[in-house]
Amino acid sequence: MKLGILGDTHYPDKTSYLPDLIFNVFKSEKVDLILHTGDLTAPEVLERLAEISPTIAVKGNLDQTTLPEEKILEINNLKIGLIHGHQFLSLDEQILKYKALEMGVDILIFGHTHRFFYNKYEYMGKEVILFNPGSPTVPRMSDPTFVVGEITEGKFNFRIFKPWETQWKYP
Repeated sequence: MKLGILGDTHYPDKTSYLPDLIFNVFKSEKVDLILHTGDLTAPEVLERLAEISPTIAVKGNLDQTTLPEEKILEINNLKIGLIHGHQFLSLDEQILKYKALEMGVDILIFGHTHRFFYNKYEYMGKEVILFNPGSPTVPRMSDPTFVVGEITEGKFNFRIFKPWETQWKYP
């Protein structure tokens, strides 16, 4: 299953630019599901994403919507947790690992920091992935990014896209 993953778009509260590349990539990659880690700040972002593929989003600290604070999904034998992350210190990996264990997920996808992050841990006898797609519009101390992920046979792989580059970066 292909996933479009992004967060912290902050359109139009902190940016007037929402890159067309996001929508073009999600369409051309034929993503099956889009995950947004919150701080959409405008319902039209969610509506535009939903025109491409079913979209699941969680509420960020600046969202004025009725989105849930967290969501758990099961995709191809992997449990995925989706949160914004404002409830925790910016990038306290220890707390995020505990949150993943509390939610019983294999992958915890979070936002709020506006920075891409990926790390895999063996923790308390369980493998846990912490993953932040970054922000495609208002990054902090990093490049703007969004991600296309794929879950096959219980494995999570991804490609990073940078909105201003003509050549996309692949990990």
